[in-house]
Amino acid sequence: MDTASVSPAPGTPPEGLLEAFWAYERALMEDDLDALDRLFAPGPTTLRGDAAGLLVGHDAISAFRGRRGGTPRRRIVQTHVQTVDDDHALVVAVTELERGGRGQQTQLWARGAAGWQVTAAHVAVPPPALDTRIWRVVGDPLVAARGTEEDAGPLAGESVAVKDLYAVAGQPTGAGNPAWLASAPTAEHHAHAVARLLAAGADVRGIARTDELAWSLAGTNHHTGTPPNPRAPGRIPGGSSSGSASAVSLGHATIGLGTDTGGSIRVPAAYQGLFGIRTTHGVVPVDGLVPLAPSFDTVGWLTRSAALLERVGEALLPLAPEPGGDAEVVLVPDLLDLASPEVAAAVRAVAPAEAAEERWSIDGLDTWLDAFRTVQAWEAWRSHGGWLEGRLSVLGPDVRGRFEHARSVTDAQADRARVVLTQARTEIRALVGDRVLLLPSASSVAPRLDDDLAVVRDATMRLTCLAGIGGLPAVSLPTVAGGLPVGACLLAAPGRDRDLLRRAHDLTQEPTREPA
Repeated sequence: MDTASVSPAPGTPPEGLLEAFWAYERALMEDDLDALDRLFAPGPTTLRGDAAGLLVGHDAISAFRGRRGGTPRRRIVQTHVQTVDDDHALVVAVTELERGGRGQQTQLWARGAAGWQVTAAHVAVPPPALDTRIWRVVGDPLVAARGTEEDAGPLAGESVAVKDLYAVAGQPTGAGNPAWLASAPTAEHHAHAVARLLAAGADVRGIARTDELAWSLAGTNHHTGTPPNPRAPGRIPGGSSSGSASAVSLGHATIGLGTDTGGSIRVPAAYQGLFGIRTTHGVVPVDGLVPLAPSFDTVGWLTRSAALLERVGEALLPLAPEPGGDAEVVLVPDLLDLASPEVAAAVRAVAPAEAAEERWSIDGLDTWLDAFRTVQAWEAWRSHGGWLEGRLSVLGPDVRGRFEHARSVTDAQADRARVVLTQARTEIRALVGDRVLLLPSASSVAPRLDDDLAVVRDATMRLTCLAGIGGLPAVSLPTVAGGLPVGACLLAAPGRDRDLLRRAHDLTQEPTREPA
């Protein structure tokens, strides 16, 4: 650390300030959490911000430090002090990282009974050339649109983050796992959905990370890390279309091409405040897509606006007859009660004034979910067991546990579960009818990394499995609960994808408001 360049202005720094500043810097380099906690002011108003977002309150800042495992090595190049009064001062330091590049940190210090402490801080570091938590490969663009200047296409100027399950010509498909990537052939042709987007004028910005073999709702890839959630810093992004969602949320791309088997479009959309659609099962071809469970796998996409979500649908969805008039929107209290109270209230706030409310019998929901999981696991092993047999160790712990269970599911168990699902599908479709069901996209706000993610997953899948079992289209709309993003999900009959996209656009013409 270089203390030579200290520029106080105006006057001499207050007594003890610089000693506290350097004590903080030493604690930072030593990852001395107790010392760092002492040097940050206690209470709920202390602030720490960086490019990932703002942490409010000493407890949130302390928890963040405990999770991150230290900070990159650096030295102080310059230190500038502006004295506010005898007990308050602003310190701006220019930092030089050991790995290269310069950054800055700005700290507001206050002197109290415990001595000098930071009350607010902002940290800026050089961004990585490629955030490998989000992208496997990226270009400018990686693949240019097929249109010409004279016929640029309806999606001209848009850019796509392609989930690393779709074939992109000239690239291998990694499926979220390094061992899979190492043995993957180079694709000769684009997947159907990728080709359609390119033909419509969109560029492929790059190939985005996915949870391993797309079997997760968290977004926490064991090998490549957790993509950031800029709308809820310190919380998970939602998976398995996590990389595509984070790329869109951060503005790296305007369209996130993903998949949804058990909620992998709807959950990241909810956690990151995005619009997302899971299409009717089978309505968009899955040619060139690495499968998980073909009975439930669907093409989907995420955007930051309802208008763009609908425009992408014009490129990917088949033409369908226009429905006669607006379908009735229905709320089911028993389904709302499966979510946290704040999420349920936020979803209610999205409903139009004329929405109906009715009681459904969902006593069989747990049985339906068990059957869904059984068939999903059986199909996942049929899709990948041949490759995984003898090499399950290449998977991270969570996904490996799911595939170890999948290997044990028998044909007889799968057959019995399919009987349950056939009956459930008929019942779900009859309940939805020609209406639009409004329910939570996920059971809660995005959990923190150290929360019990298995409990959150189970609660959310009780909601998301309805579309998977029914083969239904679902559109997630962003709303807020307690200042954090959540999703309100529109669910309709098979083939009503375009209608749902239009309804999503209509319901979001007014700014989203926090429920009272």
